[in-house]
Amino acid sequence: MSANLAAAVADFLAYKRALGRKYLSEEATLHLLLAFAERHTVTDLANLTPRLLDDFVASRPRHRARSFNHLIGVLGSFLDWAVSQQRLDASPWHGTRRRDTDQRLPFLFDPSQARQLLKAAAALPDNSRATDRGPTYHAIFALCYGLGLRVGEACGLHMDDIDTERQLLIVHGGKFGKSRFVPFGPRIGELLALQLGRRREQGGSEPDAPLFTFDGRRCVHTGSASGTFSRLAA
Repeated sequence: MSANLAAAVADFLAYKRALGRKYLSEEATLHLLLAFAERHTVTDLANLTPRLLDDFVASRPRHRARSFNHLIGVLGSFLDWAVSQQRLDASPWHGTRRRDTDQRLPFLFDPSQARQLLKAAAALPDNSRATDRGPTYHAIFALCYGLGLRVGEACGLHMDDIDTERQLLIVHGGKFGKSRFVPFGPRIGELLALQLGRRREQGGSEPDAPLFTFDGRRCVHTGSASGTFSRLAA
C-alpha cells in the first residue's frame, strides 16, 4: 500500500478542519515532518519507518513534557487516521509520552488582587512603539478578568464587535474557531465606551478597525499582552 505523504498530510488537515478545528500548531508540526522526510528522500506514507519517526522526534527536542506529548500526539493522530482511511495497513509507530510533572496549578485573583493589578496596568508608561499603553492594557486585562475572555480574544476585538445597545461583545476566534456573544454590565460598558472614544480620537472609525492597537492598524499582539501581564503579576 503506497500513498503520497504530502497529499496524506493535506487530506488529514482538511479532515480535522471540516470538524471545526483550527489545527494550526499541528499543521506546523506535520510540515516539519514533511521537511524531515524529504531530507531523507521519503515521499511515500508507507516509508515512514519506526526508525525515521524516532529520528524525527529526536530532532525536535522538547524540554517540557506538555510540548513533547503534543508532538507525540500529533504524529499518532495522523498515523491512526491514515490507518482508518486504509492508507496504511497498521500504524508503524507508537510514541511513548512523558509523565507531565511540570503543570502549574491555576491561580484565581481575588478582587483586591485584581484591582491592584489593573491599577498597575493603568499606570504603565508609553514608549516609542506604544501610545496609550496603560489604558489599553488596563482595558484588556479588565475584560479578561471581568468577562472571562482569553487574552487572544480580548486583543482580537474590533470596533464592530461591541454592541452597546444590547450590551454584548461578539467574541471571535474562541475554542475550535467558534464565535460567541458575551453580555456585559454597566461597569464594563463604561470601560468599553472609553476605549471606543479613544480609538475614534485616533482615527479608528472603521467598523473592522482593531479595538486595541498601538499602531492604528494591527491588534495588540497576544504575546505582548501575556508578557506584560506576567511582569505585572510577578
